[in-house]
Amino acid sequence: MSSKAEALCPCGSGRLYGDCCQRLHQGQPAATAEALMRSRYSAFVFGMQEYLLESWDSRTRPAELPLDNDTRWFGLTVHDSQQDGDRATVSFSARFCEGKDWFCLSEVSAFALAADGHWRYVDGKADFQPLQPGRNDLCPCGSEKKYKKCCGA
Repeated sequence: MSSKAEALCPCGSGRLYGDCCQRLHQGQPAATAEALMRSRYSAFVFGMQEYLLESWDSRTRPAELPLDNDTRWFGLTVHDSQQDGDRATVSFSARFCEGKDWFCLSEVSAFALAADGHWRYVDGKADFQPLQPGRNDLCPCGSEKKYKKCCGA
């Protein structure tokens, strides 16, 4: 196993990457839409543009998906996941930083189970909120340190 596979998965499952999202990134179908959504978050963390496009429903997939190398992702929270047959929705929020600007992405994503047995992302209703951590607030990166002694330094 590589060192990445032996690290905690960025999706927040509490499992090792090699036992979690890496399997999906290597082509294994996700058991649920939530598992696919978590793997897509991990793909954003790792800059896996090809996987993000492949896991997108062909009816709504963009021709390209430019990723910003300066975007850093710091945490995923799944709020709700519901499945009804071959359709599902997942509500989540994710914290990220672009340069010195912090944001929280809240989204309700729609997924469909394709004929090949793979869940695919269809679309989502996203809301981006800027985060403005104060000097003495906990750092949004999740370090448990004050912002001024962490990312705000």
